[in-house]
Amino acid sequence: MKLWTRSRARREESVEMQEKRFGYFPKTFRWHGKRYDVQAVERCWTIARRTPRLCFRVRCREGAFDLLQDVRANTWTLARA
Repeated sequence: MKLWTRSRARREESVEMQEKRFGYFPKTFRWHGKRYDVQAVERCWTIARRTPRLCFRVRCREGAFDLLQDVRANTWTLARA
């Protein structure tokens, strides 16, 4: 199963990463003014492009989210909710 293909349009929105587990995995983030507590990281992978990204599929009480970290800029976006 391929999650990211060129034919799939994605809308990414900025999120504020508030806390990470072990300095790496998302633990809490803020999106649209609401705080989300990550209960589990279900999957992690890397997108190797000009700007490398670390990707995390996380499970919160509100549902599953794909969070992407721009490694160079240390910025976070939500790609899918």
